[in-house]
Amino acid sequence: ADTALRTADSGYLTRRLVDVSQDVIIRQEDCGSEEYIEMRVHKPSGEANDILVGRVAAREIKTKRGRVIVAQGQEIEREHVADLATAFGEAPAHNGGAGPTVPVRSVLKCRTSPGVCQACYGRSLATGALAQIGDAVGIIAAQSIGEPGTQLTMRTFHTGGVAGADITHGLPRVVELFEARKPKGLAKIAEDAGKVSIERTEKAITVVVTDQAGEEHRHTFPPRTRLFVEEGEKIDSGRQLNEGSLYPHELLAIRGRTETELYLVNEVQEVYKSQGVDINDKHIELIVRQMLKKVRVDQKGDTDLLPGQFVDRQEYARINQEVLDAGGEGAQAEEIILGITKASLNTDSFLSAASFQETTKVLTDAALEGKIDRLNGLKENVIIGKLIPAATGLKRYRRIEIEPTEPLPRGLDDVGLLDGDDLAAELGLGEEDGLSGFGPGFDQELASLEELGNGAGSQSFADELAELDVPDVPDEGGESGSAK
Repeated sequence: ADTALRTADSGYLTRRLVDVSQDVIIRQEDCGSEEYIEMRVHKPSGEANDILVGRVAAREIKTKRGRVIVAQGQEIEREHVADLATAFGEAPAHNGGAGPTVPVRSVLKCRTSPGVCQACYGRSLATGALAQIGDAVGIIAAQSIGEPGTQLTMRTFHTGGVAGADITHGLPRVVELFEARKPKGLAKIAEDAGKVSIERTEKAITVVVTDQAGEEHRHTFPPRTRLFVEEGEKIDSGRQLNEGSLYPHELLAIRGRTETELYLVNEVQEVYKSQGVDINDKHIELIVRQMLKKVRVDQKGDTDLLPGQFVDRQEYARINQEVLDAGGEGAQAEEIILGITKASLNTDSFLSAASFQETTKVLTDAALEGKIDRLNGLKENVIIGKLIPAATGLKRYRRIEIEPTEPLPRGLDDVGLLDGDDLAAELGLGEEDGLSGFGPGFDQELASLEELGNGAGSQSFADELAELDVPDVPDEGGESGSAK
């Protein structure tokens, strides 16, 4: 019954994903990032994790005995994955499949701005080779996530009798994650480390976490909530206290950026996997990178930034470094996460943002701030009628000079017109046949054409051909008549 709605919702999700990622193009070979993410060697089922294929190793990967399986900066091949799975042993089944991990490059940690680099993106899933400079990987990611969206269920499954435990699945859950909204079945996170005590009454369960300073932090839940902590247990900050989904903003504030990024990637994957849809992690990573691309300035220091301003992470690092090098005081900023709609409207390009949503507001703000659009993305270049800066539209490819080809032949001799005998041989006619099949006078005409010389009479070439005699066509009575 919900098919029509599902198509519309899935289409709108695709549009938002395209808008948030349309300026992500592969711009360079290697950004030189030292950061990486850890990926599991085994799937939860215990098999070798083939999602590693095509990733670039961030560090040398070797066995406990010191044998190097993959060198730093090398692409991980299928045979490497099988070798890793054998070398690192079986994944512990009781541990939810969490086992040995390997360090790989990821777009989440890419320092290229705008865009991403080849090494962090890894292998193109379309060609099986390293992605080319100029590939519009942002659009590919958006389409890869949006297209199977119609296959996801729209329903919210109601769990009988448990208050507040309606866990959202399907497309609404994907939207909830990409928009960084407060989830339906919200799980709480311990803000501080400490010792747990649990108080139960008929109306509620209260989890009290007492920190080292003796201060109590109380968390209240409905009476039939499933808790993930026990009485007397010592917990670290960031520990999930009850069953449910985490709020990305809370997660970012308590556990930090990397944990938040990986949580979002894994949660989106869970929804698609539950419907039997297989999407590569790198597409989701690319969208999540766009959600956490900006930081909010708290204190400006000696920079020209303003408190409360959203700044691109790489730009912020560059500005700060310049001020520190000059002996000044750097700015301080806070990590933020933006939903894909908000991230699209906060993009550096006002043309792209205005063509997405809230056109009047975007253009008014851009005019008030005197914004400049650097035309880095695809949309803004399409709007003003320029070549898109992807594939062969990149400046580096447009500068290539092409050697001129051979000049075109000008005259009949250059064309290499066949004489009568050659033409007869070409057509498979015998010597006695000659070219009689072409009607009387053909040989003479051919000879006169050859006499025209090298292009001397090319102006009248068409006239010469028009004057050629046409063979007589026998009429139905068997007698020759003139051609009709």
